[in-house]
Amino acid sequence: MTIAVIPARGGSKRLVNKNCLPLGNMPLLVHSILYAKANSNCIDAVYVSTDDSEIKKIATEYGAIVIDRPSAISGDLEPTITAVQHVLQSINHKVENVVLLQATNPLRPDALLSDCFEIFSEFNCESLFTVSRNHHKLGTIKNNIFVPSNYKIGQRSQDLKPLYYENGLIYIAKSEAIMKGNLISEKSFPYRLNHIFATVDIDTQEDLDYANYLYQKNITTL
Repeated sequence: MTIAVIPARGGSKRLVNKNCLPLGNMPLLVHSILYAKANSNCIDAVYVSTDDSEIKKIATEYGAIVIDRPSAISGDLEPTITAVQHVLQSINHKVENVVLLQATNPLRPDALLSDCFEIFSEFNCESLFTVSRNHHKLGTIKNNIFVPSNYKIGQRSQDLKPLYYENGLIYIAKSEAIMKGNLISEKSFPYRLNHIFATVDIDTQEDLDYANYLYQKNITTL
């Protein structure tokens, strides 16, 4: 059995009540619920982990199974994996795989999950996560001096060594790995994705405005 888990706690600070705010014509949280349901060929059940009554109501209305998250694992500094572990501990079904969908990464290419799950199954991965190419010239600042990290001064952007960032769109892991605390490990498969949706991660009003722009334009390809 493969389940989708969508962690969605209340109490967000920078963008208050963000999981319930509208993205297009529905609450932010709902986009991930509907995405999971649209991939029923991969996912057998959809769970939302939350400590918030409004989120619980929305999730239930859209057909997700709600797991009440204890306050002890609902704080700002609590890692996501503890919520996923709690879901696994709270259900009676034997779960083989978990697909983690973050509510704050609501826009995903339609075929992304099925493509990722195919790779995950074919290579018998312990876990898989989506990454995107970074094209920025990065560095640190020491004593008011900029020190390049991934390039030399004067080097062209197109000649940079390929670096990738964890874009947060999809995570897939075996339940055994999750219970050991390994959502991502050294053996995880990095699924490369070049898509404008990978630039969306909602934590501020500006992030939400940007997501609404992409959603309204119905952008699905670069």
